[in-house]
Amino acid sequence: MSDTPYPTLLVVEDSDEDFEALNRIMRRTCQFEVPTVRCIDGDDALDFLYQAGPYADSPLAELPGIILLDLNLPGTDGREVLNQIKQDKKLKTIPIVVMTTSSNPRDIEECYRCGVNSYMLKPTNIEHLKSSIRLFIDYWYQVAVLPGSV
Repeated sequence: MSDTPYPTLLVVEDSDEDFEALNRIMRRTCQFEVPTVRCIDGDDALDFLYQAGPYADSPLAELPGIILLDLNLPGTDGREVLNQIKQDKKLKTIPIVVMTTSSNPRDIEECYRCGVNSYMLKPTNIEHLKSSIRLFIDYWYQVAVLPGSV
């Protein structure tokens, strides 16, 4: 268990701008610090979760408590990452929230079919983005009970 009472948030996001906006909003609006790890694409996320590739020599203290996943990633995309995680006995209980620009009904349906816990559209308006991030943090870190947190 880590020193913080809050589980790690794994953010799988290829856009530096979107990741920085997320961090800035969390710093300004959260009453507590959310430990955050970023992976820039699907392959990086899978390496991180399986402690492979560049993460092989730096073992994780623990798995993330929740994953915020973009769908449209270079290489292995978010759909495949979701599929692999939800088929893995060790990883499948980690809640995954997709946050993407895709409002395609097929993407939404496929993500839920694969076991995503929530699907959020990435707002383009900064005030809506702030509100979405606040609601995400409030729900997953203040209301929901995450696996392994009790």
